[in-house]
Amino acid sequence: MVNEITLGIAVVAGLISFLSPCVLPIIPGFLAYLSGTSLNKGGTEQRLTIFLNSLFFVLGFSVIFALLGVLLNTLLEAVAYGVQLWLSRIGGAIIIFFGLYLTGIIRIPFLEREHKFRIKRKFKSKFATSFVFGAAFAAGWTPCVGAALGAILGLAATQPGSAFNLLFAYSIGLGIPFLLVGLFASQAVGIINRYARTLRYVNIVFGAVLIVLGVLVFTQSLNLIANFGLLNQFLLR
Repeated sequence: MVNEITLGIAVVAGLISFLSPCVLPIIPGFLAYLSGTSLNKGGTEQRLTIFLNSLFFVLGFSVIFALLGVLLNTLLEAVAYGVQLWLSRIGGAIIIFFGLYLTGIIRIPFLEREHKFRIKRKFKSKFATSFVFGAAFAAGWTPCVGAALGAILGLAATQPGSAFNLLFAYSIGLGIPFLLVGLFASQAVGIINRYARTLRYVNIVFGAVLIVLGVLVFTQSLNLIANFGLLNQFLLR
């Protein structure tokens, strides 16, 4: 039960990263740029090209996150039992910190600046370029994803055995919206412009969830989440 909930939170964290104000508005145009086509061209061939480049972009950052999960698992699993209390304290503090940032209670200038990786090498294949840009995105293309990702890394530090699963779930939450935008790029522009103002409230709600989660992790009380199962059983009677 606990693992299912934390994996669900990781998926939502990926979605929140996608919805970041400095990421979402530029995604349709960015994907079109990688594809070498225009959003105004709504033909089947153009849509397929943008989608395929989106797919390779998602594969690029998914590979990096998967490797990061394996690295965390390898480095921390051997020592997890001996320093579990400190891992919980540190991980919980990290989650609370980023939760406070997402709610707007604290400000982190570094996360509010856009940092881009410039890839000078030109690949003959547009798919290869999209893959490399995806990998660069995971490595720090824009720290706007840092708050949600940082919280998941903090959670992974307290559960080394689940680090790969958590980061894979995060990749799914971040990747599916990319693919949807790639598939419906021209329509996505209108939707993004229409609902851009509401994204702030989404971040606040998720930030509050992270604060609660961070407190549970910090106090090693994450198993209390399982008690929600009792509530479900009661409501279903």
